[in-house]
Amino acid sequence: MATPAIEAAVASIMGSSIINSNCPAGPAIFSVEVFGAVLTCVSEAFVILGTLCFNRRHSMPDSLIEHEARYCAQNYAPLPVMVVRGADCYVWDRDGRRYLDMMSAYSAVSHGHCHPRLVRALTEQASKLAVVSRAVYSDKLGPFLERACSLTHMDRALPMNSGAEAVETALKAARKWAYAVKGVPSGQAEIIACEGNFHGRTLGVLSLSTEPQYREGFGPFMAGCKAVPYGNADALASAITPNTAAFIVEPIQGEAGIRLPPPRYLEACAELCRKHRVLLIADEIQSGLGRTGKLLACEHESVQPDCLVLGKSLGGGLLPISLFLASAAVMDVFRPGDHGSTFGGNPLAAAVGLAALETLIDERLIERSAESGAYLLGGLQRINSPLIREIRGRGLWIGVDFDAAHVSARRIAERLLARGILAKETHGTVLRFAPPLTITREQIDWALGQWTDVLREAENELTRI
Repeated sequence: MATPAIEAAVASIMGSSIINSNCPAGPAIFSVEVFGAVLTCVSEAFVILGTLCFNRRHSMPDSLIEHEARYCAQNYAPLPVMVVRGADCYVWDRDGRRYLDMMSAYSAVSHGHCHPRLVRALTEQASKLAVVSRAVYSDKLGPFLERACSLTHMDRALPMNSGAEAVETALKAARKWAYAVKGVPSGQAEIIACEGNFHGRTLGVLSLSTEPQYREGFGPFMAGCKAVPYGNADALASAITPNTAAFIVEPIQGEAGIRLPPPRYLEACAELCRKHRVLLIADEIQSGLGRTGKLLACEHESVQPDCLVLGKSLGGGLLPISLFLASAAVMDVFRPGDHGSTFGGNPLAAAVGLAALETLIDERLIERSAESGAYLLGGLQRINSPLIREIRGRGLWIGVDFDAAHVSARRIAERLLARGILAKETHGTVLRFAPPLTITREQIDWALGQWTDVLREAENELTRI
């Protein structure tokens, strides 16, 4: 509880001229993070003072946040902001403060928030027919799947909802293909993945994971799973056996911190898979659909996978939509009843998915990602800081790797939040930038200015400790 003296100090500061005039939403009182250096050498009263300033600065709707915390499983650690509205590259909180979204819901909002064309497709279809199961045909699914197959050079597609569902579908298809086509003895099919992978958190997918937190307490796991070092084609060659059904790989590892493999890695893996009759499954749920400056990240090495998994931005930031795509030789192992989803491929999702693909092409979002991504990456790399170990990325998918001995990526994310930028850390050390593909150079320039100021503040705090 704050003392009257502290409350008086708060009132004094709230009426002072210590403001942030650089925020596009207008002047704003500094958060507790700006006083970081002071907090290291003052009394506990100033810690309380800073907390009070931070809460008032953001006008946090504590009752709603507490309401969510009361009834929602605590499987996320959100940033301390509640957003209520979005448009293109921005979101707003309840008090009308604007934030530049540099997260895009992990690439799910690549088209920008509430894209008018996609919202129109959603509302028009919702007013006609939203959901029927695939027990009957609908007039929207065929055109959607045809467009997806033509763009990705695949024969067939199986619609699902979440990315993890599509990955599970791919694993089932690979196993059945191994038994029915390759001739692997029953019950002995193997799947190879990469260390550091993230293909989802469902139980089958967790069998491929090497992340201890994701696995702890959820075993036993699916048999026949192996993991090899990411970026090491020789390790893949050593792991392949006559029973290997598939190798599943992210062309760029996202959750691991935007990790790019060595040049020609995917090409070498594709050649190994062809040689040993192993299916190459590309998980492009985050990297696909323009995020890296190509339709698919595999295209950077001219690799055509045997199977492909898409999701996130396929739903245009409006619905969960995913696809498993493959050649006819793989997809035709499925018979009626082998696999399904009540909501997968519903007319509403198909209408939005088709509009998302068409918008991606018509508005040149892939090309814009390449151009804006190069501009953002170059701008970040020109800002030197002893806090940063590495900056890496491709297109509008960039990771900044911090030295954990000096600062946490979460702390940087919170500082950016106070300046009107949404970004999220992964594994404590990497801050990810993945804005909507519609972001402009002017918005990038403003973000780089805020980024520079945040780094300098953190550096100054470090030197005073």
